[in-house]
This record gives sequence, C-alpha cells and structure tokens, in this order.
Amino acid sequence: MTRFFGYGSLVNLQTHNYLEPSPTEISGWRRRWVSSTLRDVAFLSATPCPKSTIQGMSASTQGVGWDALDIREEGYARHQLPDPDMQIYVGRDDCIRWDIKQPILLSYLDVVIQGFHEHFGEEGVSNFFATTDNWEHPILDDRDAPQYPRATTLTDFERALVDKGLKNL
Repeated sequence: MTRFFGYGSLVNLQTHNYLEPSPTEISGWRRRWVSSTLRDVAFLSATPCPKSTIQGMSASTQGVGWDALDIREEGYARHQLPDPDMQIYVGRDDCIRWDIKQPILLSYLDVVIQGFHEHFGEEGVSNFFATTDNWEHPILDDRDAPQYPRATTLTDFERALVDKGLKNL
C-alpha cells in the first residue's frame, strides 16, 4: 500500500510534495464537515456512502512515507480502499464531536477549492459542494489573516468560485 486518496486540501498540490499525483474518483464515499476534540475549527472527513462518488487526488507515499502523512493527518485513521494499493483518511470517531458546530476556516476551504478547480475545473468545484455534507457549520472569514497553516493565494476568479459555491448552498 503506497498510495493515498486525498479529498480536501491534499487535492491542492501546493500543500504537499507527494509523488505521482493523479486526479482520481472513488465510489462509495462522501465528504462531510466535522468538529473535533483536537482543534477549534471544523475539518473535512469522509464517510461511506454507497450511492456517492467523490473526486480527489491520489499520490504515492514513496520517498516521503506514511509517517509524515500520518502526522499531517492527525485526528484521522487510515482505511483501506477496494484498490489494494490505496488508502483514505477518515476522521477518528473518538475525536469527532457531533454536539457542536465548529467554524469552517475560509482559508482552508479556499485551498480545497483552488485544488479542485485546478484539477477538475468548475464542474469539479460544483461537484465538491454537492458531495460534501454538514454545511451547517459557520464560516469563519480569515482570508485577511489566514489561520490555516497551508493557506495559499487565490486569484480573484478562484475566490469568486468559493464565494459562489457557499452562496448557492
């Protein structure tokens, strides 16, 4: 097992240097925003869903290893996908809090949407919003002072895509 499937910020290649990145779709999963005992903001997780397909990025851990990715993905557990060479990170049940709705950092969402736009186009951005649940979390606009550690600079067009996607929810 040497590949992972990323469905959030790992789609944006500016956030990592893993080898052989490849836009990928997997069936049987959806994304969802969750709150956590480990941080003060919401993060993306994945959940099995037989009738759903999500887009994302697969990449190799060779040369970097799983340990570094496991550290980055604190609060997640790796799960085997049907492809014997690929795993997905899912928020650990013992870290997820369903009783609160922590805010979604706009700087985090910006990074995610920038990656989806680059690799899947405007249709991929629309698909991201449509295949992600729990949008009831408040949005924290931290664009002027990004709290997300891997924040990137968006073009005006990319920023408008994020804003339009949120408005259309």
